[in-house]
Amino acid sequence: MKSEQLTELAQQLRVDSVRVADAAGSGHPTSSMSAADLMADLLANHLRYDFDRPDHPGNDRLIFSKGHASPLLYSMYLAAGAVDEEEFLTYRTLGSRLEGHPTPRLPWVDVATGSLGQGLPVGVGMALAGQRLGPAPFRVWVLCGDSEMAEGSIWEAAEHAGDQHLDSLTLIIDVNRLGQRGPTRHQRDLDAYGRRLRAFGWHTVEIDGHDMDAVDAAFNEARSTARRPTAIIAGTRKGRGVAAVEDREGMHGKPLPDAESAIEELGGRRSIRVRVAKPAELDTPARGGGHNAAVDLPRYDLGDSVATRDAYGKALAALGTARDDVVVLDGEVSDSTRSEFFAKEHPERFFECYIAEQQMVAAGVGMQALGHVPYASTFAAFLTRAHDFLRMAAVSRASINVVGSHSGVAIGQDGPSQMGLEDLAMFRAVHGSTVLHPCDANQTARLVAAMHALSGVRYLRTLRGKTPVIYGPDEQFPVGGSKVLRRSDADRATLIAAGTTVHECLKAADLLAQEGIPVRVIDLYSVKPVDERTVQTAASDTDCLITVEDHHPEGGIGDAVAEVFSDGRPAPKRFVRLAVRNMPGSATPEEELRAAGIDADSIAAGVRLLMEQAVR
Repeated sequence: MKSEQLTELAQQLRVDSVRVADAAGSGHPTSSMSAADLMADLLANHLRYDFDRPDHPGNDRLIFSKGHASPLLYSMYLAAGAVDEEEFLTYRTLGSRLEGHPTPRLPWVDVATGSLGQGLPVGVGMALAGQRLGPAPFRVWVLCGDSEMAEGSIWEAAEHAGDQHLDSLTLIIDVNRLGQRGPTRHQRDLDAYGRRLRAFGWHTVEIDGHDMDAVDAAFNEARSTARRPTAIIAGTRKGRGVAAVEDREGMHGKPLPDAESAIEELGGRRSIRVRVAKPAELDTPARGGGHNAAVDLPRYDLGDSVATRDAYGKALAALGTARDDVVVLDGEVSDSTRSEFFAKEHPERFFECYIAEQQMVAAGVGMQALGHVPYASTFAAFLTRAHDFLRMAAVSRASINVVGSHSGVAIGQDGPSQMGLEDLAMFRAVHGSTVLHPCDANQTARLVAAMHALSGVRYLRTLRGKTPVIYGPDEQFPVGGSKVLRRSDADRATLIAAGTTVHECLKAADLLAQEGIPVRVIDLYSVKPVDERTVQTAASDTDCLITVEDHHPEGGIGDAVAEVFSDGRPAPKRFVRLAVRNMPGSATPEEELRAAGIDADSIAAGVRLLMEQAVR
């Protein structure tokens, strides 16, 4: 499409952005209007996309990191014929696919955006997958606002993209000077952005974002640049084309005050339809040859002592042999998380993300959108840095496996900065998540394999230290299940635990048995979903539940068990939660467990006290 036609198309995108926000009574038309020239040229001349086949492996990827500019994106879909006028006008209404910020309810949206600073990191993951796991000659286009360039996650992504020479990635920065409450940090200093990006190894092009010839030349330059990602830094004006709002503060996130006159000022409605170029057909064989092979999981003998993190790494390597859609990402601690076992056997599918947990999770979200099955691992404590990416992964309907090692006070001398004590609560709070906490090596191996077929955000918590193998290699561990390890009709209390504390509860049960106090022990390896039936049965049989967890009391196993009775079902008369309530220091694992009151002796003492109170 030629320059004059592109200008008309851009005006159409502006008009449609104005009228759809006006119809909804909310939205961000001024943020859409600034980028309309950029997106008109991209849609008409450079994007390769088959809207009838959104799963086409050759489709370019377009991410609106500035998701609040959804009126512009939906106006592009209207121009491309992907949505019709009737659906277009359902914007921001109940049940509409056209939500206030884009989500994958629309088949052409790969990931949800709207939490600023996430689009570029996700795009980096897509470009990495295209570069390393092809053949897939697609390009990744990411539209960012200038305000979100202040986000730290943007610069994690910028450095990673430069380091990995992601020349299929183009960042388009809409430098419209104004944020939500006023001017942005650098306003229209385009070189301020350029200097920073060039320092990370990017090719940059600084242009007037309303000059169609310059815009088109910049896109051509991006497509022809090799070995470096490109940033098109475009100076624009918010509310472009309507004098009442153009480059004016206080107009962010509001429909235009007089939409009818604004549309007239923009030249009125148009009905241009764009025939978007389709990608070339690809002769793309299935990745590898073992996609449906049986998984030969490692096997451990009863009585062995094995760290669950070791079992995770070896099971992951075995899974990678059988399932060639598995990709693994790590935050520069693969020798500790043990994902190094996968890296050694399948180096082409291992991605080192360095100490950049936001980028690690974002890359996994980007890769899963392309059909891969990511496992991302780091210390459990450090996953808190990526919580917003996990939250948005759920909004994206993303399927991603996350593994946190070095959990709890049981890691010992490294001290509290390294102890994951909030991770169960964090992942349980994620919509649609699965949370697993194995206690031995065979259980871990089985759960690693089971996670592959699950959907949503899946979390596996592993341990640094060795624990006894208490299950045989052929034991099954369905998600949502549990294991009753001690049981009798005379049980006077039930101990419920996962991970390290399972073994402490077993020791406590043995101590109590010697004193004539039989107790039930449940391994609640599936923390979410929880095995409600087994917990309810235990409550009915013993009328006394004691949860024991190497985690803070808020949001962990204790809360998961308490919620079983939140709907009014009969609750046990006595319900006690043992958890880490102190601030740990540096000590041996045994000393840490004792100080927190979750070692075998402390558990046994608690049961004795409860029994004494019951007698009274």
